[in-house]
Amino acid sequence: MIERITPQLVLDGYRVGIFPMADERGAISWYSPDPRCVFELDRFHVPHSLRQTMRHELFAIRFDTAFDEVVRACADRPEGTWISRGVAVLYRELHRRGSAHSVEAWRDGALAGGLYGVTIGGAFFGESMFHHVSEASKVALVALVERLGQRGFTLLDTQWMTPHLARFGAIEIPRDEYLRRLAAAIELECDFAGPPESPKNA
Repeated sequence: MIERITPQLVLDGYRVGIFPMADERGAISWYSPDPRCVFELDRFHVPHSLRQTMRHELFAIRFDTAFDEVVRACADRPEGTWISRGVAVLYRELHRRGSAHSVEAWRDGALAGGLYGVTIGGAFFGESMFHHVSEASKVALVALVERLGQRGFTLLDTQWMTPHLARFGAIEIPRDEYLRRLAAAIELECDFAGPPESPKNA
């Protein structure tokens, strides 16, 4: 039941390689895909067409200025969503505690696209993304990878592979390897929200 799942329990789940998702009734289950989809940050690929879009500087990137709006937009899908009202409440509380973050692409003063996820140590667990304007979520993803690299993160978890993620160089790894990478990453001390710096105990 949703009332028995707390923000701390969600963080504890991430630490051992599982994450929550709701079904169409709002009931939450835990998942641990095998294989697991991740980005190796030093091998992230920006497609040529997106590079051209970014040169035009059509979008302004912001972090954590519209977290609730990003989550609502990610949940607003005609085909249905795993982001139930209860899930949204959990992640809003994680954001309030400094553990969940949004990356936002703005255009002409309006939120055009973005993504959100959770951080623990040097790991970023990507949850969902959306766009109202073409290419906006892709620009937000590039901004995320740049920020993670600047701050010493070592793991970007994207859960399941999709053709969209594959275009950027995402790979699948066995669960055992993922858990090894996860254990090392969460021991780092990285600050997503603060100024760029190397992890303190890398």
